Amino acid sequence: METRLDQPNDPVQDQDHAACSLDASYVLTWDEIANLAAEPGKPAETLMNVVALIARRFGTDVCSAYLLEPDRANLVLAATIGLRPECVGKLRMAINEGLAGLVAEQVRPVAVEHVRNHPRFKYFSEAGEDDYQSFLGVPLIDRGVLQGVLVVQTLEARVFPEREIRLLTEAATRVAPVVSEARTLDRFIAPAQERLWALARNLWWSWDYDSASLFRDLDPLRWSQLNHSPVSLLNEYPLAKLEARAAELVLHSRINYAYRRLREYEDAERTWGARHAGVLRPRPVAYFSAEFGVHESLPVYSGGLGVLAGDHIKSASDLGIPLVGVGLFYGQGYFRQRLDRDGWQHEEYLETDVSQLPMEAAIGKNGRPVLVQVDTRHGAIYAKVWRVKVGRCDLFLLDSDVAGNTPEDREMTSRLYGGDGRVRVHQELLLGVGGLRALKALGITPGVLHLNEGHSGFAVLEAIRQRMEEEGISFDMAVPRVAREVVFTTHTPVPAGHDRFDADLIEEHLGPLRESLGLSKASFMALGRENPDSDERFCMTVLGLKLSRRANAVSSLHGEVSRAMWTGLFPGKLEDAVPIGHVTNGVHVPTWLAPQMFRLYDRHLGTGWHLRSSEAKIWEGIDNVDDGELWETHFNLKSRMIEFVRRRAVKQAARRDEPRGVLQQLERVLSPDALTIGFARRFATYKRANLFLADIEKIASMVNDPKRPVQFVFAGKAHPLDEPGKRVLQQIAQLMRDSQFADKFVFVEDYDINVGRHLTQGVDVWLNNPRRPLEASGTSGQKVVLNGGLNLSVLDGWWAEAYDGLNGFAIGNGRTHSEMDVHDTRDGEDLMRVLREEVIPLYYQRDRDGLPRGWIQRMKRTIRTLGWRFNADRMVMDYTLQCYVPAAGGTSSDSRLRL
Repeated sequence: METRLDQPNDPVQDQDHAACSLDASYVLTWDEIANLAAEPGKPAETLMNVVALIARRFGTDVCSAYLLEPDRANLVLAATIGLRPECVGKLRMAINEGLAGLVAEQVRPVAVEHVRNHPRFKYFSEAGEDDYQSFLGVPLIDRGVLQGVLVVQTLEARVFPEREIRLLTEAATRVAPVVSEARTLDRFIAPAQERLWALARNLWWSWDYDSASLFRDLDPLRWSQLNHSPVSLLNEYPLAKLEARAAELVLHSRINYAYRRLREYEDAERTWGARHAGVLRPRPVAYFSAEFGVHESLPVYSGGLGVLAGDHIKSASDLGIPLVGVGLFYGQGYFRQRLDRDGWQHEEYLETDVSQLPMEAAIGKNGRPVLVQVDTRHGAIYAKVWRVKVGRCDLFLLDSDVAGNTPEDREMTSRLYGGDGRVRVHQELLLGVGGLRALKALGITPGVLHLNEGHSGFAVLEAIRQRMEEEGISFDMAVPRVAREVVFTTHTPVPAGHDRFDADLIEEHLGPLRESLGLSKASFMALGRENPDSDERFCMTVLGLKLSRRANAVSSLHGEVSRAMWTGLFPGKLEDAVPIGHVTNGVHVPTWLAPQMFRLYDRHLGTGWHLRSSEAKIWEGIDNVDDGELWETHFNLKSRMIEFVRRRAVKQAARRDEPRGVLQQLERVLSPDALTIGFARRFATYKRANLFLADIEKIASMVNDPKRPVQFVFAGKAHPLDEPGKRVLQQIAQLMRDSQFADKFVFVEDYDINVGRHLTQGVDVWLNNPRRPLEASGTSGQKVVLNGGLNLSVLDGWWAEAYDGLNGFAIGNGRTHSEMDVHDTRDGEDLMRVLREEVIPLYYQRDRDGLPRGWIQRMKRTIRTLGWRFNADRMVMDYTLQCYVPAAGGTSSDSRLRL
């Protein structure tokens, strides 16, 4: 039989066991616990003394303490009287197995008279518990958090009365702090495991090479196979195996060092943000984005927008800016790309195993997991919230796959950028309205709303609704109060990049919110229309621009284009006076800089240079680097990249069942000695990936020049519904089968952060040739800059403000043509001219030491002139000083001229 606290007990049985029932005076006291401590900082010994005392007090044959492991999914035996002592630290069980696991799973006492009759009984032969009949287990809870399980067992069958259960529960309350100390100090059960789990559950490791290398060194092959996921890797390592491996590789000191650095990083108080953005501490920035590309192992991103968001939150963390990210969790992420033998793209969607991700349920201020509700005309939508630690910042991801939702709504967040307009408006409603409600449930009141593109525009409407409710004011009064706290960033000058929805979809999904705002259908639709009196579809970018006090593009040229695009929203203003500024994008230096280059910079730029990477003077030391050292470092990175490309090419060809001869050819494809040009980005037609193929004979002659060969590496995905983009991709991919290009051309499938990292760290030249002015910014070329590669680009996006004539190469002179064919032809011809007359000769011009001195000088110039400007620290500082602090009311002066 099983007894619980909420079940009545037989008074006769209570009387029969009166001799065993304990008076309250026998409960362990705090003083006794303190006296049992053999020595401060040795909780293992204290715990052994405690279980021995409890066994005596309760008259039981066994008393054991089980600790919850770092994964919070398993228990490990930490101390015992009665079971075999050699099992301490080795006997483990999942919380979904065994009676002790049942206590942890249900977080309440479990009492069983005959254990073998219980469906959750599990026999652990190594523990020596063959003869024990009865079981009583209670949870060990410290400060509201489950720490483990306290268990007593007896040889004879015994019914534990309610009083004994209560008294053991009280004893557990006093023991719990000791257990908590044991788990915190982790000195006796699993020091390496505990600290590795702490590192794995904060994505700070993803931009700290020393920490990431710990996981790689544990098992390099599995590390690669598991997409560089430390959580997945540690889930495969039981304690004994982990300890043995750590000892074999002498990892313990490295683990302790990384763990200590993480703690110091998290606890640091003297940060740039503490000095310049203190006003944000009580009311942080809420950064909304439809995707976040923090690391390849967390697949909730598709491309540039998400990677930018990931870099933004990382730099905010490094700088100490109080900021939380808000996004969606996509159960299948973005699609996996596979090409068939004809080079045609096919999409695969795979379910993501949440247990393999560094996420945990977000706990609200009520102490329970957050569940948000958003009402629509067809019923309520519910979403749970996941919390991801990104350094000092939190990232909250909403997930609609919860009970209570319709099947359609449960699938709503399964895919990024999947489905039709109905799915998209569903997602954006949940992101904006649900995201802000999630923050409220978490007890977070943002002082600034930063909308990264229009996908999250509905957050402003929810902020207005909340302000109306809290302050008892009208919509018209609430709008300016909220708008002054909103920062809106637009990312695309391409019309298709701005979401638009029909009026019936808006009413179906936003109708309840509209009514709570007190607006008519016409007034509500006017918020998303350039011309309020028209029948235009509802545009999310228009909504963001209308309801924000601060709006920006993502490069200087993009600012000009955006002001021209949206001048109709500001009647009476000249184009130059349209209130859209710009903050040029940047990339997170520690994420994208190769470790080899990082060490080179450490030697020549000074200690802690990366903490001041936004200062121009820091980068001046690059001129002192020996040419040979810089070239050798780059050559090693290039060789590493080529090996990566070969492995991927062989793997993708094997999946297509290519002949053995093809596989052997791909094992030797590309040469480290040849000028290597990389191109990796989304395959939209305006990005013109095939521009260099305008004259196929000339390019064939160029790549096959035996004295000055050129080779290309391409990667990128086309949107599943973009047929023209897929055809361009196919045209590129088929070059691998053309005998003229077979050894000089590789297309790498399934472009992601990992592929991007290898390519941007290893290529000689990064090619970017969009149709100006349709590239808002672009950041891949900025990653190349950090690693010493040179850009060959159209003067568009960030390159238009970066190129100085000697820090890379330019295609064209910045002029366009009204006829697209003329524009493309002219750019194609200029691309070939620059390759033939500038890039190739400079690369192959060598001195007696075999060094391309002119090329190396250009490498140094690009690092020195661009490294400080186009990094995410500078970007986030600009946002903080120009947008966040003013939006939060934190400026000390503001002198304005009255015109």
